[in-house]
Amino acid sequence: MGAAKVLVVDDEPGMVRLVTLYLHGAGYTVISETTGAGALQAVDHHRPDLVVLDVGLPDIDGYAVCRQVRAGVDIPIIMLTARGEPRDRVAGLEGGADDYISKPFQPDELVARVRAVLRRARPQKQRVEHYAIEGLTVDTVQRDVNLDGERIDLRPKEFDLLVELISHPGQVFTREQLVERVWGYEYLGDGATLDVHVWRLRGKLGETGKQARYIQTVWGVGYRLKAVSHGA
Repeated sequence: MGAAKVLVVDDEPGMVRLVTLYLHGAGYTVISETTGAGALQAVDHHRPDLVVLDVGLPDIDGYAVCRQVRAGVDIPIIMLTARGEPRDRVAGLEGGADDYISKPFQPDELVARVRAVLRRARPQKQRVEHYAIEGLTVDTVQRDVNLDGERIDLRPKEFDLLVELISHPGQVFTREQLVERVWGYEYLGDGATLDVHVWRLRGKLGETGKQARYIQTVWGVGYRLKAVSHGA
């Protein structure tokens, strides 16, 4: 699957450049428009995977654009607005928006919300109930973990972190991606919390020193779990 395509619609060139920069940095393909009419044409022509849509456009307001997009195609939409009133958020969500963020915002937060909305919009894969790798088994229904035949106790976030890693064998996650996936994009902590959980999880998995049996550090990037040998 290629990079997700995001349409950014805002009449402020500086805002478009900023959002484009961060979305490109997160691996997304970005298309931009400055008007509501241009946004509707871009949706028809490019079929983006998600639209980041400003409310205050010079021709058609964002709410009307959102409704017209929703009437034709099922594309997730995140609304941007300088208005912070609850009624504006309600208007956007009732108009069909999937999420709503007020200006000014942190670009990292917008990227996290884009990831979260895209993840919710994708068809859910059939749930895998068991994973196994080199003496380690994980039961996602009972939330049981066994190491070399012995049950080990994990805290809830340690378990969630392990499942996130073992369900994507060999995939390298940045620290920011793991924080978002395990704690959610509204989490206000930092990567230090993740590092502590990885350290505790490694200890419970019997990993000592620099030799990683399961969780590997990718220096300067994040973490990955060795490829799963089999799953059920």
